[in-house]
Amino acid sequence: MISNARNYLNQLNADYLKVHRRKEDLFWSTYMGTSDDQAGFTAAEQAYKAFCADPARLPVLRAMLAEAEGADLKRGLGGWIAFFECNVIEDPQAAVLMDELVAAEAELFARRKELKLTLLDEQGRQVAGSLPAASASLAASADEAVRQSALAMFHTLEQWVVDNGYLAIVTLRNRFARAMGYRDYFDYKVRKNEQMSPEQLFTVLDDFIARTEDRVHLGLAELKGAKGEAALLPHNLRYFVSGDVTRQLDPYVPFSRALKDWVESFRRLGIQYREATLTLDLLTREGKYENGFCHGPVPSFWQEGEWVPAVVNFTSLANPAQVGSGWNGLNTLFHEGGHAAHFANVTGNAPCFSQEFPPTSMAYAETQSMFCDSLLDDADWLKGYARNEAGEAIPDALIKAMIEARQPFRAFNERQIALVSYFERDLYAMEDAERTPAAVLALARQWERRILGVESPRPLLAIPHLLNQESACAYHGYLLALMAVEQTRAYFLRRDGYLTDNPRIGPDLAAHYWGPGNGMTHDQTLQSLTGEGFSAAPLARVCNQSVEDAWATASACMAGARQRPPVGDGAPLNAHIRVVHGTELIADNSESEARMLADFETWILRHYQGESQPA
Repeated sequence: MISNARNYLNQLNADYLKVHRRKEDLFWSTYMGTSDDQAGFTAAEQAYKAFCADPARLPVLRAMLAEAEGADLKRGLGGWIAFFECNVIEDPQAAVLMDELVAAEAELFARRKELKLTLLDEQGRQVAGSLPAASASLAASADEAVRQSALAMFHTLEQWVVDNGYLAIVTLRNRFARAMGYRDYFDYKVRKNEQMSPEQLFTVLDDFIARTEDRVHLGLAELKGAKGEAALLPHNLRYFVSGDVTRQLDPYVPFSRALKDWVESFRRLGIQYREATLTLDLLTREGKYENGFCHGPVPSFWQEGEWVPAVVNFTSLANPAQVGSGWNGLNTLFHEGGHAAHFANVTGNAPCFSQEFPPTSMAYAETQSMFCDSLLDDADWLKGYARNEAGEAIPDALIKAMIEARQPFRAFNERQIALVSYFERDLYAMEDAERTPAAVLALARQWERRILGVESPRPLLAIPHLLNQESACAYHGYLLALMAVEQTRAYFLRRDGYLTDNPRIGPDLAAHYWGPGNGMTHDQTLQSLTGEGFSAAPLARVCNQSVEDAWATASACMAGARQRPPVGDGAPLNAHIRVVHGTELIADNSESEARMLADFETWILRHYQGESQPA
């Protein structure tokens, strides 16, 4: 006989899936620009928030847990208790404020979609601008006027953000957080997302900043000495650091082959998707949200002994006609594909364990994706996968040039992540009357110069994460994740000697990191695999490494790969994969992975071949 507690768990699972799937389907269509049903999405988002914040659930769950028998049932009920403890809004005023917040953010999102940004292309024409296009221009365009237009686009967006409702949303977020008993919204989010106080967070961030302070200033001084004072200007910095190698790398990592590289690399790592359905929307277009992301409309879990496979959507913003976009798109594909692997492999008995919001730590979730995209910078991965049209492998000299360009600015790049948290902490601590557009922009420039030593080539208020309540005050999760990534990489290198195409990695990640979902803390998952607690030191060591040491490591890495026997193809990913461009199906693996990869490459070449911008 099924107990009341088990019946309740099963019904709660079903109720959550219904409200979550409705919200996620509308999230996808509105963010992909295939639907303008903003009102429907707002209503679905509010219904989902109301479900998650319902205070009536907790006392019932606690009563059910008290009468439950069996470890599995107790685990499921305990997972839901942790979920509702993170999300319940017991104060009626706070519940009203949350509805106001969802509506205000939806309005800002709708207006942002209508904003027409422009920049110069390589022919000097004013064209429609996007965040990925501007970033790629800053990194790879040899034309200073093009780079200046890209930075000007970012600053135009910043000014639009502070003039069009964002600051009112900051005030509203603070009112909500204070109604919930927190100092401000930053305090609320750090405690909810990472189970840390802001003071604990900044103990870690301050330690990392202190460890890398000398390296970041040395990198700037070296760049100034080699390229002149103008190289430190925000529109020049990215290009003078790596623009030349980005252009040299471009023929070796065409986006037409990115899907093949992802599938083959993940197969050889032993990564499996456990029958998940994956929808990938990979190319930029007008009206599409300008940031890569991964969301799971259906979380994976066991329901009464039956496996419920995940349904996962993820996106990148590649423009194969633009130099540097293939590399950026490949990185996003590996990153979001890593998220998808995580959320397809959570093996709890309730969907609450396999979703990207609290009590799931953002740092824990980002560890999975950032570990996967970290492989792309490894010399043996580049040597094995990066090939030009003639099939020639990337030269050792280009890999060395990449290290010479990028290693001195590794600390700069990671500090750029920390920068967001310092800014947001102070933004939410400001008095409402002080939080004027001019004051907020001045605060952004102040923190950029303090943490980076120069104004940022990616101005703070042009970062889309700040506008959405799920990602606001959570950017530090990326840096905490990078710290865990370096610990994870170090563990596998100590044990196996290599990472690229290592078939033990996928099963180990699935067992120690992915399977438990948010049933374990980030630190507990690290302990489970590596035997070590969380530490910032390994990342700081990598950031502070000299070019000579980094090249020696890369050389040894390539030598080791030459000595290993050839790897096979690995097992199929065990996923139903659809690659779309808006409402158009580009390719799928219903017939075979090989057919999907061929169809994808043919579609990209047909639509973009001959459109690449000249060097």
